[in-house]
Amino acid sequence: MHPKAMFLYGTNKEDKSPNFALFTWITGCWNGEDSIMVCIGENKLTKDRILAEGKFSANLVSEAMIPLADYFGNNSGYNANKMNIEINVGRGEVLDIPILTDSPLIYELEVTRHIALEEDSSIFVCKVHNVIKPKKMNTDGESNNLEDLVALAPPALTIGYEYFTVEPTSKGSWGQWKEKGDNNG
Repeated sequence: MHPKAMFLYGTNKEDKSPNFALFTWITGCWNGEDSIMVCIGENKLTKDRILAEGKFSANLVSEAMIPLADYFGNNSGYNANKMNIEINVGRGEVLDIPILTDSPLIYELEVTRHIALEEDSSIFVCKVHNVIKPKKMNTDGESNNLEDLVALAPPALTIGYEYFTVEPTSKGSWGQWKEKGDNNG
């Protein structure tokens, strides 16, 4: 069991039309600057296109987007008809990549390092060129984490083969128990 946020990665097909696929192995990392690290297993069109262009979008899946995520997660990008559906697609603000305008949080990513793993898996360390946030999310540098999480509409998670949403309720802040010495936080 490993709870994971879901993201729809957007890549350009060879003809520059959009391709989206569902992925969950994504996290922040440090590579001389705040970066994003993703892992893609097996051979997939999305991985082929990331290797070819070195850029993609990571679109956070909200509760309202779960049916779309399920569709993209269960249909191969190699199927020529996969993208014959109605979705709200835009273009990145900084990189020339497709984005899902219904996503509450979008990363525009450029691969800075590719690590090939066994069995056709790859890790991509990526520079974050831009973050597209909801207009209601605080952008003045003074973040209210609870309000920001609520603005994400709520985000969807997957555990095993089930979908869940996060109901944002703060349980405390980092460091608030460091002086008390209790482990109840």
